[in-house]
Amino acid sequence: MKKIIPLSLMALSALYAQEIELDSINVESTYITEVAQKAQKSADLADALSTQVPSIDMNRRSGIANDIIIRGQKRDNISIEVDGTKVCGACPNRMDPPVSHVLASQIEDIEVIEGPYDVETFGTMSGGVKITTKKPSAKPSGEVNVGMGAWGYNKIGATISGGNDIVRALVSVSRENSEQYEDGNGDTLAEQVVKNGAQMGNQYKPANEDMDAYTKKSLMTKIFVNPLDNHELRLGYTANRSDNVLYPNTPMDAVKDDSDIYSVGYKISNISNLYKDLDIQYYKSTVVHPMSTQYRKASMMPAMDKTNDMDSSMEGLKIINTLDLAGTDMDIGLDGSERKWSGEYYNTTSGAYLGNSIDETTTKNMAVFAKLKKSFGDLDLKLGARYDSTEITNVSTMFTDRDFDTYNVNLFTNYALGKNNSIFFGAGQASRVPDARELYFKSGGVVVGTPTLKETVNTQVDLGYQVQSDSFDFKLKTFYSMLDDYIYYHKGQSPNAFDNIDATIYGAEVTSTYYATDALSIDAALSYKVGEKDKALVGQTDTDLADIAPLRGSMAVNYEYAADSLVKLEVQASDKWSDFDSDNGEQKLAGWAVANLSIKHTLEKKFDFTIGVNNIFGKTYAMSNTYSDITLITTGAGDTILLNEPGRYLYTNMNFRF
Repeated sequence: MKKIIPLSLMALSALYAQEIELDSINVESTYITEVAQKAQKSADLADALSTQVPSIDMNRRSGIANDIIIRGQKRDNISIEVDGTKVCGACPNRMDPPVSHVLASQIEDIEVIEGPYDVETFGTMSGGVKITTKKPSAKPSGEVNVGMGAWGYNKIGATISGGNDIVRALVSVSRENSEQYEDGNGDTLAEQVVKNGAQMGNQYKPANEDMDAYTKKSLMTKIFVNPLDNHELRLGYTANRSDNVLYPNTPMDAVKDDSDIYSVGYKISNISNLYKDLDIQYYKSTVVHPMSTQYRKASMMPAMDKTNDMDSSMEGLKIINTLDLAGTDMDIGLDGSERKWSGEYYNTTSGAYLGNSIDETTTKNMAVFAKLKKSFGDLDLKLGARYDSTEITNVSTMFTDRDFDTYNVNLFTNYALGKNNSIFFGAGQASRVPDARELYFKSGGVVVGTPTLKETVNTQVDLGYQVQSDSFDFKLKTFYSMLDDYIYYHKGQSPNAFDNIDATIYGAEVTSTYYATDALSIDAALSYKVGEKDKALVGQTDTDLADIAPLRGSMAVNYEYAADSLVKLEVQASDKWSDFDSDNGEQKLAGWAVANLSIKHTLEKKFDFTIGVNNIFGKTYAMSNTYSDITLITTGAGDTILLNEPGRYLYTNMNFRF
């Protein structure tokens, strides 16, 4: 922090040295466009992100609603926003991660922030995802999407939009359902549980062994109104309803996962030469998530016939003022939010109350932030700063309220070495406060959380190089992250299973594209990272950090044989998982490589269809490790059960536009 603040102040002074037109700086983020058009397999956004962004790994939990890890960081270490609305799940076991509350088919584009370089959003400590969904258009238009695949997968969705210069509206609906997928050995989710030797109580009851893996329905509506020139009112509502989602390697399944996201925004543009824009947004998101043992054999014993009914809500208001100060773009904003989180256990059959899992906890945050952007010839500069005041209160008298004051600051520069290449450097510090699960979660009357946890601080530097030409694109990104008081799960420690530790994560990512001809191109991507604790936890010896995936990469050959018609052959591969936190539940995983093939054909831009096959050779492999911060089931010998990835998967997707 002492080094970063003077560096930021020096750059801040330099911003007023001259008046130069600002160019956009995008090197600190990864942008994905046309998400809906590219997401052909399912609505699972985690799957789409992990295959397109090398810094993101997917944490496989089920056939849908999987979680993401950005450079070894997940949960509250990263933030998720949908159209400016901060979304938080309700499940302490991550059965409903934030990215599961929006469908890939509803998304227009995504910005992935890799590091502490976003001061607008509460909790962007080590990265973040900003999702922009489809916007209504004045011209009447519509689309119908139909998808089918192996294991009974079926999807149907429709979007209609239209209006005039004053009012524009959009309605999008979707429904999808799937049976249990099979791994490369041909085992379903329920069969994997049995084959891996799960204890009898965690196996599925005979009546539920063949039940569907999930059903997911969604509705998104938007209305944009322009009451005056340069004025825009934005109204949005998204509802997601997921039923009977199986999570085979955890003790419970999700009976339902219902979320509602509301948003109201008002923007005034081009107010004056100095005061450019004013953007005000209010939002609220709610999640209801009961998870239960009712599909497992354990529920046949009254003492184990349990439901943990979790509720979470997030309400916030954000105001952003955009100024033009002598050629310098400046955003000044206020950000306030309140999250409520609670849960209770009850007997599924009788309804008898069995105690709280989280006594209602309220996290209130108030913040002020500022961003500056300016160019000096070949040098682009971005600066950001944020101050947060956070109060966490719990209704239980056994816990003390917590208060946190934190400061975030960052600097990012991009220097053009020539017409086609540049180098970039970033330095930043950001923090996040502990959440209600880490502080107060209870199981069987034992306080699993640690009420005395400190906030985590990430100090990070990034350095990279990129080339962009007519025939070749290349980007190298390296990073070094120092985590102070990192919140970490301590297996076997009871009560208070969370510790503050110091750790480092560092690594590199490479992306490149070679345009061999107008029709033929080759894409390649690679990611590598190392995570280390400064010292082992008390009573342990392993200094490897959990959730640090090994060397992974992909290569794809793309052939556009006609307009908007493409053949793609892709290979994805991973090294073996040899550096892992064995003291906290992780295990050695074998390396793997899978091949995927897809063909997309377009007819007069009104209709296109895609056929494809993933994991062509039916490889049996596991992508996600078994860090004990998630409650996973074990064998009789105490070994944690892995969840294999899907085997050979054939699918087709059809889009009709009008």
